[in-house]
Amino acid sequence: MSTNKKSILVTGCAGFIGSNFVPYFLEKYSEYTLINLDLLTYAGDMENLKEVDDHPRHHFVQGDICDRALLERIFQEHDIRGVIHFAAESHVDNSIKNPGVFVQTNVNGTFTLLDVAYKYWMQMPFRYKKEYEGCRFHHISTDEVYGTLGEEGLFTEETPYAPNSPYSASKAGSDMIVRSYHHTYGMNTVITNCSNNYGPKQHDEKLIPTIIRKALKGEAIPIYGDGKNIRDWLYVLDHCKGIDLVYHTGLNGEVYNIGGRNERDNNYIVQKICEILDEKFPTQKSYKELITYVEDRAGHDRRYAIDASKIEDELGWRADENFESGILKTIEWYADKYRASSKNG
Repeated sequence: MSTNKKSILVTGCAGFIGSNFVPYFLEKYSEYTLINLDLLTYAGDMENLKEVDDHPRHHFVQGDICDRALLERIFQEHDIRGVIHFAAESHVDNSIKNPGVFVQTNVNGTFTLLDVAYKYWMQMPFRYKKEYEGCRFHHISTDEVYGTLGEEGLFTEETPYAPNSPYSASKAGSDMIVRSYHHTYGMNTVITNCSNNYGPKQHDEKLIPTIIRKALKGEAIPIYGDGKNIRDWLYVLDHCKGIDLVYHTGLNGEVYNIGGRNERDNNYIVQKICEILDEKFPTQKSYKELITYVEDRAGHDRRYAIDASKIEDELGWRADENFESGILKTIEWYADKYRASSKNG
């Protein structure tokens, strides 16, 4: 058994948000070792973790959160003292085509992880084993569990759940299981529900990487419907800082919404990115001429926006980036990536 009393199991951290979180967390805290469990599906990529390849306090394990025997072995071998659970199937379009995978990973996987942690840390309901009293389970969720908003209003932690896609329904289910382990067994849990993240290392299929990639290739840039779907955009490193704060200082059993207060519709996003690309990488025509509207996807929520007052007022969190500063950093990162791959290709 490891002598390190600060081993944290992080799941899904070869993916977008987790692979931004791991280097940030390791650099900030010298007392933690991170055990990183990821199945490496299409959304996970070891390239995302290259900066911590040889880090002495980062151990990568390829495996499935649904694999109870594997989870039990990890808890035993590394004496896990905390869980920060990112792993999830998260692409809405894929959930429409294949909902069963989302229920399996997001619901069953979260249950298995919770149950293994409960049995490792606790003697019985409401009684932690000696030395394990501070162990916490932090579940990363999404604002999509709340459904869709009209033109006014914001999602708060009290907004009733009304998921509209198989993805958001599976995340809502996982949130409820985490909640039940707190109320039924007295487990130390926190949940964070975030708005749309953007920034380095996001999967190429997502909106902002797609706009940048297609533009630089001179291909049609697809925008769903009329482009008026509104999202609250959160720079990924601001989200990581919020997760860190909630994991360490959030109240047991509480939910915290993390949002960027940056509501933008898809038309604004695509126009803004094209304007910046026109300036940085000019061609004979504006990139805006590549914008193409395509058939809207099924169950496409019209507007999400988060009220982050609770985490701001109670824990002192603030987003460092607004959309205009964050998108510049994001475009620079993807432009380097896509231009390098086109040279290599």
